[in-house]
Amino acid sequence: MNKVTAAITAVGKYVPDYVLTNKELETMVETNDEWITSRTGIKERRILKEEGKGTSYLAIKSAENLIEKSNLDPKEIELVILCTATPDMQAASTGAFVATAIGAVNAFSFDLESACSSFLYGLSAAAAYIESGRYKKILLIGADKNSSMIDYTDRATCIIFGDGAGAVLVEPTTDGNGLQDEYMRSDGSGREFLNVAAGGSVLPATEETVKNRLHFARQEGQTVFKNAVFHMSDVCDKILDKNNLKHEDIDWLAAHQANRRIVEATAKRLDLDSSKVMLNIQHYGNTTSATLPLLLADYEKQLKKGDKVIFAAFGGGFSWGSIYFKWCYNS
Repeated sequence: MNKVTAAITAVGKYVPDYVLTNKELETMVETNDEWITSRTGIKERRILKEEGKGTSYLAIKSAENLIEKSNLDPKEIELVILCTATPDMQAASTGAFVATAIGAVNAFSFDLESACSSFLYGLSAAAAYIESGRYKKILLIGADKNSSMIDYTDRATCIIFGDGAGAVLVEPTTDGNGLQDEYMRSDGSGREFLNVAAGGSVLPATEETVKNRLHFARQEGQTVFKNAVFHMSDVCDKILDKNNLKHEDIDWLAAHQANRRIVEATAKRLDLDSSKVMLNIQHYGNTTSATLPLLLADYEKQLKKGDKVIFAAFGGGFSWGSIYFKWCYNS
């Protein structure tokens, strides 16, 4: 009997209509298009402006896009994993709300949070469920309304982040494609360099925390940048070594879209031609949990069955990792 592996069999996406350009940011903080583009590669990002709509709205829309494209009956979905750093609210599961809203009435659901590594870790979790034989249809969603935690007077963060969502359907296969291997790591000593300080159990919301703007994301840019470049490149090298792969064997690098320079540095370490590097940060900015599924949605028509894809991500915590994946279908 052939080994069961986890295949991605469909993808979907959603980004809000509102486009926040570098030009508009020039009117909000001391910056300019050339400065932003040269340092991040970002030209614009999407922002969910509608009042009362949160991460669940983005997730639902991306799931609906997948369901429509693949003619999937949502009643067949057995598990919904929502990867996000910006849940709708504390305590109540955002994933549960999403599953109900899309009609996945036979599924259980949960939220998975590990900052920008969330979707990568979610793919690992979904694969484990599939390989065990316990479930056969898992909807994995990466969604974040980053604008909900961004201070638009802080030049270091407001130029980077955008809102969006992507979804993939994970099913079993025995054809040799799907998830081949993974290499995951974390280091909790890094959490001081990228976080939202208040609003959690350590520092609950008070008048003082609001006044001191502690509910916004802050980062030490240089420290995060250096760690991201090193760790993303390192795990990619390690996953290749573990699987006896040469750089020329790789068809695609799907790296977390945090900063174009980080992606390019990772590609350079792997000696990959730019034509093999998935890139859409110029359109969306850093959408945290959504970057990897948005890449898959945008490059879906270029992906061929059997293509060797290296996923890589790095996020706050610190958390990081890489997955070796063989693509599962032709569009």
